[in-house]
Amino acid sequence: MLLLISQWIATIIALWASTYLFKGIHFDSFAALLVSALVLGLANSIIKPLLVILTLPLTVFSFGLFLLVINGLVLMLVSSLVNGFSLSGFWTAVFASIFISLVTMVINAALVGDVKVSKISKGPWI
Repeated sequence: MLLLISQWIATIIALWASTYLFKGIHFDSFAALLVSALVLGLANSIIKPLLVILTLPLTVFSFGLFLLVINGLVLMLVSSLVNGFSLSGFWTAVFASIFISLVTMVINAALVGDVKVSKISKGPWI
């Protein structure tokens, strides 16, 4: 349970930071930010894997770059579902989703000590 809460907090921080980096992202209230982080976590765990499986040939053909499009589409879906969360366009969603993923990964690594990130940073030779 503590892991889920820490991931939710990391997503909240990443979404909040993205409002300062991208002009096209806006939250009307702190409650909208909290709900958006929760819905984004649910969408990433339920809807995103389905989209990845359905678009697997396109993802393989694009050498994985289509996953960036899927991330942007999931963020746009969250924006349409949550009142008080506005997103200006597709490219804002794509670049913001990259930023949110990176910030969330770094925060989770700092809070929880995520094994996947520490293996990447050490390299295969250690």
